[in-house]
Amino acid sequence: MNPTTATTGVALVNGIRLHYVREGSGPLVVLLHGWPQTGLCWRAVLGPLAADHTVVAPDLRGYGLSDKPAGGYDKRQMAADMAALVQELGFGRAAVVGHDRGARVAHRWALDRPDQVERLAVLDVVPTREMFRRLDASVAPGYWHWLFHLQPDLPERLVGNDVRGYLEFFFERWTYNRHGLPADAVDAYVRAFSRPGALRAGFDDYRAQEEDLALDDADAAAGRKLVMPVLALWGSVGLPARLPTLEIWREYAENVTGAEIPECGHFIAEERPDVLLDHLRAFLAGERSASVAR
Repeated sequence: MNPTTATTGVALVNGIRLHYVREGSGPLVVLLHGWPQTGLCWRAVLGPLAADHTVVAPDLRGYGLSDKPAGGYDKRQMAADMAALVQELGFGRAAVVGHDRGARVAHRWALDRPDQVERLAVLDVVPTREMFRRLDASVAPGYWHWLFHLQPDLPERLVGNDVRGYLEFFFERWTYNRHGLPADAVDAYVRAFSRPGALRAGFDDYRAQEEDLALDDADAAAGRKLVMPVLALWGSVGLPARLPTLEIWREYAENVTGAEIPECGHFIAEERPDVLLDHLRAFLAGERSASVAR
């Protein structure tokens, strides 16, 4: 993001304060970060996208400078936060890009408010329901943290003794291009998760799994799918790389394109922002992804 043109703001929605960064003018693009990060993860793509869009990168409920309430971490509520933020900012529709946990919020947002989400890009994830359906011996080693984060109280007690050590484990293990996460960015994430309530809120995001899966199962039973164009991107050594990611998303959406990002791990927006921008620009312009894979 360009510090000379980007602005910060706080919006009161659904009884909580949401922090966001905004830049540009034109059609709205909302960028949703994942765990263990904040809206800072979009710093290399926000400015370029803002050349012809209004781009907003919020900190999700419980993350960064946003409030960290005791509840509301099911994806329907977190999606409702984003829907309210868009309305508060004066927009009727948005293209949405979600990474990791933010992609799960975006998925629910697009299902619940197809009138508001006109395009959806999901980065390095498969749907939550599908991930648990495929959690066998070949997949489980990459998703062990899900089961740890689901435990009540224990993650806070163990991780709280060494927030930096825990987060840096993921920043190293989940990356291919580790230069994409420079020391100052890692420092910022460590500070963010060292704030009062931040660890608990991040783990509560995972602990909402039962509610999230119940919604997903109900949608599947009703045959509900995403109706807007969907772009699925994943890193060549990211967590979904061991799964048929594109085929999976085509079971959940009517119009899906996608590609694998070479020489990239989980943190696509930071490891390969140039490649991500190429895909997003084409997708936002209504073009087919330049390198549709599989």
